[in-house]
Amino acid sequence: MIKVGIVGGTGYTGVELLRLLARHPQVELRAITSRKEAGMPVADMFPNLRGRVALAFSTPEEAGLETCDVVFFATPNGVAMQQTRALLDAGVKVIDLAADFRIKDIAVWEQWYKMEHACPDLVAEAVYGLPEINRDQIRGARLIANPGCYPTAVQLGFLPLLESGAVDAGFLVADAKSGVSGAGRKAETHILFAEAADNFKAYAVGGHRHWPEIRQGLERFAGKPVGFTFVPHLTPLIRGIHATLYARLSRDIDLQALFETRYAGEAFVDVLPAGAHPETRSVRGANTCRIAVHRPQGGDTVVVLSVIDNLVKGAAGQAVQNMNILFGLPEDTALADIGMLP
Repeated sequence: MIKVGIVGGTGYTGVELLRLLARHPQVELRAITSRKEAGMPVADMFPNLRGRVALAFSTPEEAGLETCDVVFFATPNGVAMQQTRALLDAGVKVIDLAADFRIKDIAVWEQWYKMEHACPDLVAEAVYGLPEINRDQIRGARLIANPGCYPTAVQLGFLPLLESGAVDAGFLVADAKSGVSGAGRKAETHILFAEAADNFKAYAVGGHRHWPEIRQGLERFAGKPVGFTFVPHLTPLIRGIHATLYARLSRDIDLQALFETRYAGEAFVDVLPAGAHPETRSVRGANTCRIAVHRPQGGDTVVVLSVIDNLVKGAAGQAVQNMNILFGLPEDTALADIGMLP
């Protein structure tokens, strides 16, 4: 059995990790930390876990994380980097669901996250946990930087186009929409029901923290600098990301065949038939990225539609997928859920 600890178990990604890991046949949940809620049974906070998770929250000092095989950090940015070195030195593998180890250029990370990085040497070691591009590196990793939600949907949508050199890397646009759970489990005015319901708006147009993460990945796919514009929007959904991606063709190519070939054998990327339009509800609760590719009016513009559940393939599900790869298990272990309809 894989002994698992979770740091920061009271947020939406934390409870989603618990939901997935509680029925994982090879996992023994050892510890779930929360300084504020220490001593409270997990099921008192999250009643969906009654009868499945018997643990109570504990402080990090009392949790015995160093005895685990793997520790997930479902914490705000800046927390994992303070504790990761000690865990690695104890032989524990670490999967960070925040952004502490995603961006390789430390100066860029510090610019966007407004803090000094505590362990820049470990950033160089960390493996970016997008299995569709880094599966082999993930297998031998000690430290995995789990991708962000927007970056997952956007990168998987652009990946085949940039790898093949079929589009102009100097003009890439991502118009992406997210459900309210992407903002986290906290009390802020803009995510109150009366503010977010029956409403739709863009935000952070001048610069979103996921922009440098996405650009880093796109430049790796393209093998050169890219021109990339990213505009996120808040939608009155609880879960879901819909990314509409635009690029200009640089050569004629069968786009449908390109995407189907690139993702053949990928259990968690579903390329829809030509002309289809994926819906966020089709992936709700599932570790699936559903993609459709279009060429409107047969012109030189490619439109890719990419949808994920931001809490599953965009966070906790992808983290469990990475854990499965780390420990040599089938990738779909505990992740075979079908999207929930209606």
